[in-house]
Order: sequence, then structure tokens, then C-alpha cells
Amino acid sequence: MPDRLWKAAERAIAAKLGGVRVPVSGRSRGDAPDVAHDLLSIEVKTRQTLPAWLGEALSQATAAARTGQIPTVILHQTGQRYDGALCLLRLADLAALLKLPPDAPR
Repeated sequence: MPDRLWKAAERAIAAKLGGVRVPVSGRSRGDAPDVAHDLLSIEVKTRQTLPAWLGEALSQATAAARTGQIPTVILHQTGQRYDGALCLLRLADLAALLKLPPDAPR
């Protein structure tokens, strides 16, 4: 994947969440997140395609959500502690949780 695609993704996500993209130059793996943010440590992974079952799980959560609820998927690996489970939600919903104004850069 050309580097300009993942850089653009990092910039766009940083803007949506009120953060700033951290350039790769001058940092080593684990030194700093992809996006500097006051509350979150953000690592962005861009892929050509994502596993279909992830989208299906989020669609299921969306269909079941009542007014005011945020569709969320919890990914738990058998045998692992529940506290280590991963959470999947839409970026727009995360931005809303962070209380960003609707006119924030997109």
C-alpha cells in the first residue's frame, strides 16, 4: 500500500478525533502513537479489506440498538481475561463520545 494512503488515513482520523498525526520520522515502534491526543493513544491500521464478520457484527449491534445507544462490538478471545477484550465502534460514535462538535474537521 502506498505510504500516502495510510498517512492520509492517519491525518483524517486525527482530525475527526481532535488529535494531530505524529510523523513517522524520529520515532521508533512503540515510542509514540500514530495520532497525538489528550485522552487516547491512537494507532491507525489501514487495510485494503477488513474481515467481513467484523462488519456483520457491527451491523447486528446497529440493528439491535435503541435510540441513544451506540452500537458496539466486544471482541473476546477464549481463555483470555475479559478486561483485555477489544471494543469496536464507528469513528463517528467515538468522536461523539469525546464530545466533539459536529462541525469538527472531517
